[in-house]
Amino acid sequence: MSADEQILVIPESFIDSIGTIDGFQRDVDRFLDPILQSDQLTFGRRGDMETDPSFKQLIPYVVLQWNDDNDNVHVFTYTRGGGSGEARLHAKRSIGIGGHISAEDAQGDGNPYLIGMQRELDEEVEIDTAYQDVREGLLYDPSNDVGKVHLGIVHRFVLQSPSVKSREDDLAEGGFVPLDELRNQFERLETWSQLTLTALYG
Repeated sequence: MSADEQILVIPESFIDSIGTIDGFQRDVDRFLDPILQSDQLTFGRRGDMETDPSFKQLIPYVVLQWNDDNDNVHVFTYTRGGGSGEARLHAKRSIGIGGHISAEDAQGDGNPYLIGMQRELDEEVEIDTAYQDVREGLLYDPSNDVGKVHLGIVHRFVLQSPSVKSREDDLAEGGFVPLDELRNQFERLETWSQLTLTALYG
């Protein structure tokens, strides 16, 4: 990704006018609906936004879940490589797929947020099965430099089968793992994945 890419952001002051997000916020509609309808949404240069916590970058964060015949939960997980993604998260394990909403996603008549989320998914993985999309919550973690400038929107895709393949080298060692195994990897997960895993699965 180029530092000159124009990405979707919302002023921190607008979020604060709605309420406080700390960690995982389940009341997603309370925040997200006003944000997506706000006239304060804008596109900013990525190179500037990455170091300006007065703006939050909106990031769809999609968890892929598949339940086997015994109804045991499996979650798609991968190791972040050194490709075009967020370098500060390199080598961390993740359960979230997604990325920035770009200005190119707003060129048509559709919803830029949904268009951007689908574009990011199509770039990163191939999903060859039907699924149900459930919007689960928001993520904000100001404890580190990455978290200070990003606002995650967590979607859980419940898949009918585990027919998912990585399309990018940046998603290394991608595949479904049982929930217990994922919990054993907890310390290796990036912060957002830790928060999401705890919120969704306990």
